[in-house]
Amino acid sequence: MSDSLQRPANSALVLFSGGQDSATCLAWALARHERVETVGFDYGQRHAVEMQARSNVRDGMARVLPDLAERLGPDHVIDLSGYGRIADSALTSERAIEMDARGLPTTFVPGRNLVFLTVAAALADRRGLETLVGGMCETDYSGYPDCRRDTIDAMARALSLGLDKSVVVETPLMNLTKADTWALARALGGPGLVELIVEASHTCYRGDREHRHAWGYGCGDCPACHLRAAGHAEWAARPGAAA
Repeated sequence: MSDSLQRPANSALVLFSGGQDSATCLAWALARHERVETVGFDYGQRHAVEMQARSNVRDGMARVLPDLAERLGPDHVIDLSGYGRIADSALTSERAIEMDARGLPTTFVPGRNLVFLTVAAALADRRGLETLVGGMCETDYSGYPDCRRDTIDAMARALSLGLDKSVVVETPLMNLTKADTWALARALGGPGLVELIVEASHTCYRGDREHRHAWGYGCGDCPACHLRAAGHAEWAARPGAAA
């Protein structure tokens, strides 16, 4: 094995979309792991802004967390456009954002986290990285079944069996509300990290980067914007939130 692939002590691979949750998870991983790499997935998203947000947040992370910057290793982008065409949704094609017959929003991409975790585990295996870190959450979320604790635990077991080694999937946001996630970002990186998330991260399903709100850019009307805005308002109203 080459030196670049030697197993770093206490290392992690962050599933990194460039959104609020994955940005917070990246800061969380940098605070806990000596070596951190990131992986993103191009699955045919309708809005290129999502991929640009990844670069902007990564670049800004080194600036707002200078003491941890040396821990941030390479970024990897995986082409999953073929999967995106199969898993057609309102995130990959021009479709209305509404509820389907199962009661799931049409922004649900079938099996997305299952595919992401499988590919990330393969990459981590080859990179010698010990832990996967993802921003899945079952508290304040859009009802996606592949964000639930049971799903992630089952995937970790399946990957451990399939790779014949322990696969650890850390989900620091799993039981947090969106307000708690804003608070965690503030605790991890102070006002600088909060400002980076507001300005550079992207969550809006409609890809809106024209309308600036206290919580960041977005249409303000899609489910992702509603969650982010409500969480920010709740957090900002807490005593000492901006201190």
